[in-house]
Amino acid sequence: MNTQPDRNQPSDGVTPDSTLHIGSEGGVTPEDVVLASGRDVTPANLAWAERKLADEGSAALDKLLP
Repeated sequence: MNTQPDRNQPSDGVTPDSTLHIGSEGGVTPEDVVLASGRDVTPANLAWAERKLADEGSAALDKLLP
């Protein structure tokens, strides 16, 4: 019998570390910037995010997050 908890299943409503994602896994996308800004993903907002990323790089996302 396996007594180890399943690392991919949350226990007590807490997301296990093994399933958390961090920014270093891939590049920042325009959709990431839109969502971090609290806006809806629309063509206009994606265009805004693309411009923001072109101007500021991945720091654009850092500036939007707490």
